[in-house]
Amino acid sequence: MDLKGRNFLTLKDFTPEEIIYLVDLAAEYKDKKKKGILHDNLRGKNIVLIFEKTSTRTRCSFEVAAHDLGMGTTYLDLSGSQIGKKESIADTARVLGKMYEGIEYRGYEQAIVEELAKYAGVPVWNGLTNEYHPTQMLADMLTIREHFGHLKDIRLTYMGDARYNMGNSLMIVCAKLGMHFTACTTKEYFPEEALVAQCREYAAQSGATITLTEDVDAGTKEADVIYTDVWVSMGEPEEVWEERITKLSPYKVTKSVMDNAGENAVFLHCLPAFHDLKTKIGKEQGEKYGFTELEVTDEVFGSAQSLVFEEAENRMHTIKAVIAATLGAV
Repeated sequence: MDLKGRNFLTLKDFTPEEIIYLVDLAAEYKDKKKKGILHDNLRGKNIVLIFEKTSTRTRCSFEVAAHDLGMGTTYLDLSGSQIGKKESIADTARVLGKMYEGIEYRGYEQAIVEELAKYAGVPVWNGLTNEYHPTQMLADMLTIREHFGHLKDIRLTYMGDARYNMGNSLMIVCAKLGMHFTACTTKEYFPEEALVAQCREYAAQSGATITLTEDVDAGTKEADVIYTDVWVSMGEPEEVWEERITKLSPYKVTKSVMDNAGENAVFLHCLPAFHDLKTKIGKEQGEKYGFTELEVTDEVFGSAQSLVFEEAENRMHTIKAVIAATLGAV
């Protein structure tokens, strides 16, 4: 399958076959890395990583993936770039596209990464925007398939605020791949109606289903995968914490939630997770609102059902697949 020159901005742009191809390719690269088989056939190539939102997993995944492929990387954060300040997005894209073979962007509006892609002339990869997180989806699909042996008909329930990148992207990938997606949250945090309608069109082709429910028992019953994310995303104002904690506390992932799910259910989280008070933000919010755990209990996070660290590792393998495929190295 030829994906050379393609941007990787949202999985809406990719067919089910192309998504599975990238997951398959990631599995091949993972096997090679575990066996110590070199695959550095992009020596002499370079990519640039633009981070308007910081990240441990995304940065390390891109840097290690690029290094394994033989590539050089340049990291630009807010202090190291004029993007959107002294230089327009379009001009930045034109400049970087002349120096690098690919551009990664992690930041705010999807419109920014779309504009980079419009003017760069080289593949642009979405490391996360407010609306979509496609590289995380590939890692999640690889993790789920490794555990269950298949993806079709897997029942995935997302608990929490489903209006943004994680809820949106999980709904898209499940709808494309014939999986059964449930957003289990308060009604005002359901995904945007237009995207739900679009995903139901995908689902009609794949055999997937889309369910939106406020009922925790019904929404998690017999689920294969229980998924959650932090309740307040990076860049959101401090004042939303109280509202989210009040409205989302019924949707915390607990042992009773996991017990209500399928017998072999697993827990996923894109990380970082506030499962204890061992982080600055977790400690501050926990002390302020009287919690020791937020979106998931420490009991679930550290359980045998939790695949969060395997999932985190798979970010690197799947990002490697995206880089290699879109740069024509396979």
